[in-house]
Amino acid sequence: MADQDPVFQIQRVYLKEASLEQPNSPAILLEQETPSVDIQLAVGAMPVGENVYEVAVTATVQTKIADKTVFLVEAKQAGIFEIRNLPEEQMGPIMGIACPQIVYPYLRGNVADLIQRAGFPPVHLAEINFQAMYEQQQVETAGAPSGSLPQ
Repeated sequence: MADQDPVFQIQRVYLKEASLEQPNSPAILLEQETPSVDIQLAVGAMPVGENVYEVAVTATVQTKIADKTVFLVEAKQAGIFEIRNLPEEQMGPIMGIACPQIVYPYLRGNVADLIQRAGFPPVHLAEINFQAMYEQQQVETAGAPSGSLPQ
């Protein structure tokens, strides 16, 4: 009966994509004004094999002074998870809440490190309540199957 036991295992966590742009350097670096910071997050999930899924959290951090970009960082941190023998109604919350909670701390560290290595003070991404984020997505995509997440 052990073959029917629920399985949730992390296979790997990895930085899938990272980019940094400073389109207005070096002139913008001489500005004295404090830049505005805009942070966007997204979660995506997709199957990559039988009972194996990739869950990715993407962060976009853009700082601007007036209408000029100081820097733009985009990073996607992903994890590969083996998930089997779970009821279908639990798959959405597992991939939309539990998996992102595992991946996100790695993303936070990578984004802060990338920004700091570019010569800027690190931008620390705030802690995220992935349950509230998932529930909001479910309300916005009412009628979508519970096991799917927007890409």
